[in-house]
Amino acid sequence: MKTYSLLAIILLCFCLHAEDGSQLWLRYEGNANAQITANVKNSKTVDIALSELTQYWKGAPVLLEKKRTKTTDEGFTIVSDKKNNSLKIVASTDIALLYGAYHLLRLQQTGQVTENLNISQTPKYQYRILNHWDNLDGSIERGYAGRSLWEWEKLPNEISPRYEQYARANASIGINATVLNNVNANPKILTQEYLQKVKVLADIFRPYGLKVFLSVNFASPKTLGGLPDADPLNPEVAKWWKAKAKEIYALIPDFGGFLVKANSEGQSGPQDYGRSHVDGANMLADVLKPFGGIVMWRAFVYAPSSDDRAKQAYLEFMPFDGKFRDNVIIQVKNGPIDFQPREPVSALFGAMQKTPVMVEFQITQEYLGFSNHLVYLSPLFEECLQTDTYAKGQTSTVAKTTDGSLFGHRISAIAGVANTGSDVNWCGHDFAQANWYAFGRLAWNYELTSEQIADEWIKQTFNDKKEFLEPVKGLMLSSREAVVDYMMPLGLHHIFAMGHHYGPEPWCYFPNMRQDWLPPYYHKADSEGVGFDRSKTGSNAVAQYFPPLNEKYGNIEQCPEEFLLWFHHVAWDYKLKNGRTLWDELCYSYDNGVKEVRDFQKIWDRMENYVDAERFELVQTKLQIQARDAMWWKDACLLYFQSFSQLPIPYDIERPVHKLDQLQKIKLSISNHENAILETINR
Repeated sequence: MKTYSLLAIILLCFCLHAEDGSQLWLRYEGNANAQITANVKNSKTVDIALSELTQYWKGAPVLLEKKRTKTTDEGFTIVSDKKNNSLKIVASTDIALLYGAYHLLRLQQTGQVTENLNISQTPKYQYRILNHWDNLDGSIERGYAGRSLWEWEKLPNEISPRYEQYARANASIGINATVLNNVNANPKILTQEYLQKVKVLADIFRPYGLKVFLSVNFASPKTLGGLPDADPLNPEVAKWWKAKAKEIYALIPDFGGFLVKANSEGQSGPQDYGRSHVDGANMLADVLKPFGGIVMWRAFVYAPSSDDRAKQAYLEFMPFDGKFRDNVIIQVKNGPIDFQPREPVSALFGAMQKTPVMVEFQITQEYLGFSNHLVYLSPLFEECLQTDTYAKGQTSTVAKTTDGSLFGHRISAIAGVANTGSDVNWCGHDFAQANWYAFGRLAWNYELTSEQIADEWIKQTFNDKKEFLEPVKGLMLSSREAVVDYMMPLGLHHIFAMGHHYGPEPWCYFPNMRQDWLPPYYHKADSEGVGFDRSKTGSNAVAQYFPPLNEKYGNIEQCPEEFLLWFHHVAWDYKLKNGRTLWDELCYSYDNGVKEVRDFQKIWDRMENYVDAERFELVQTKLQIQARDAMWWKDACLLYFQSFSQLPIPYDIERPVHKLDQLQKIKLSISNHENAILETINR
């Protein structure tokens, strides 16, 4: 009886389910007949590279050659051998050969194969990580594409074929690490029962170069080990962690390390015992050091305080710069608040120069319409990475402050909070797949543009017909700006509905609740104007940035208008550069956002003949929801802010279709696992 490898079964499944979105961007055509050889000792990784090329490469013969090159261990070269009418993929490691194989197939899919290929690539970041906020009960915090991919209750005995599909997809775009569980970590993940399950996943992922990390609960020695405390300076606590690390590495020799959320939003941490972040991070770093592991310590901290929440991570971490062990890296959200549609970059980028700092993006769309809204996030990622911090004068971009090059750090990393789930198309929205893809491509090479990445993704995921490619690419590239327009233009931020963050609720206020959890804390609308004053006359958050950013952000006349209300409380009749008053510009921005989404519907409807019926109808349905939501945002925000400005909405703008008191009564029913909106709202 003939047997098939798991990879072969996966590929067969791809062929049987060609148009349900499950193939992601790996929609290769089979039956290739190229000659593929290797002068490399066989390994599972090399076998995968040979299998992929044998089935899908349709060009000249390819030789995989392993030898020391000038690239890093993950870098590769692809060169044409004219004399033998063949190609060589050359690298110093097996995983680099696999990356080269996937890149060659990408070139084929996107029509970029030429007669004289001479390509040399090496990744910009050492660790390119997906953070999964998956819980052990199968739910996903901020997950909008079904249940968790990890079927913990079935592991280690039952293995889903999606585990290898997931690893394959990540390898194809150069993602090399995954944090399996929620940063709000359940201590049970460190029990022997669950470590055996983690080992199974690590074994499946390993041939694809995907290293496993775990989020850990800082209180684990107390909750699991029965110790009286989890004080990082308690020798018994360190002893417990050392034994646990030894246990983990015995099962998973290439285990990556720990991600830690400590003393934030109720999570335990070293401050519970009067200790510092340095004490906690360094204790864990010392435990992992003998095994080559790292600690990713999150800077997402904000205590109840009268001070500006946007300043707190900087204030809490800057005094410790240079005091962390060299295998600790500080994980910083792209902006100083919380994954908003638009934020200025965190001031910690460039400021912490003696300690490695990594960017954390959110791929899942917590604040961007869940999986209902089409929002191509590459422009957001690119905007952050290419922002100049001026840490060492010009060209001190966020990318260069975090890739190890500017400050000479030994480790570098970049992370994205994953948007994957059990839905057949992985991400809930077919276009949300592009955000997973874009994160991987920018993590590999942040010099790529959002347009290049969109072009690649469309050609691989749908088709390369110009009549489809150009309109859809234009739609994608304008989608993030459209969302900013209909949600929070001109620097408005965090005016979402309480808790689940779907839809607008700028009026949400509870006098006995933490004020920095409530929208009025951020927009500060009154009869005079709107916006958070972070200039010298306000919270002075601008002082955390280097010149000339601090002067530019702090001067209302010089401040980029996309951040105007982030840094300034602005009068309703303040004149902007285009001559409009602030109030009128808000009105036109919201209206423009609605119009853009309606244009997205028109563009997509014209694409019906270029895409399969199933994906066409799903995207069409999602765009209808997005258009209704955009109108909801527009009416809610303009009617609410009008109650302060007392100014008319310009007459050439579409009239609101709701009443403010009706909108204020809307309460969404969100499932416990945040997979979908369960209640239909009549708007």
